[in-house]
Amino acid sequence: MKTILFYGTTTGNTGDIAEKVKSVWSEGDIDLYDVVDTPLSLVDGYDTIIFALPTWDYGEVQEDWQDVWDEVDVIDFSGKQVAFIGLGDQFGYPEWFVDAMGMLHDKVIAQGATIIGHWPIEGYEFDESKALTEDGKHFVGLALDEDWQRDETDGRISTWYKQLIFELGS
Repeated sequence: MKTILFYGTTTGNTGDIAEKVKSVWSEGDIDLYDVVDTPLSLVDGYDTIIFALPTWDYGEVQEDWQDVWDEVDVIDFSGKQVAFIGLGDQFGYPEWFVDAMGMLHDKVIAQGATIIGHWPIEGYEFDESKALTEDGKHFVGLALDEDWQRDETDGRISTWYKQLIFELGS
């Protein structure tokens, strides 16, 4: 199984998370790319795609993702399985926790993707999020808070990885 993980990072946290995902990924290859250096059209050569992005300030998309935001609208994700990792600050910005992940999810699903990797909301404290599934009991992807719950990150990544592999049928 060949997988691609695109990320954008300003402070380095999301890049670090991408590296952590790569370190636990034992089912086939996973290729990491920073959106600042690589066109998103590269996803055409992959069946499994992971997008990792932080939410900035009041529910904003990180600047590197802003630069490629419209590119998502012209990619055909039909037949592709897509997962998301969203970083946010649930206490500093509780009304916008991992909103960017939800916003990207909506764009990708509109282009025909099959979404995998929903993550339960238990263990988080936030007021609102655009990254919730319709039932409100899950995020559309793995939610991480490197500001307040960094000690939970490795365990969450490991559990989420096992979940993805199960969902992919590997």
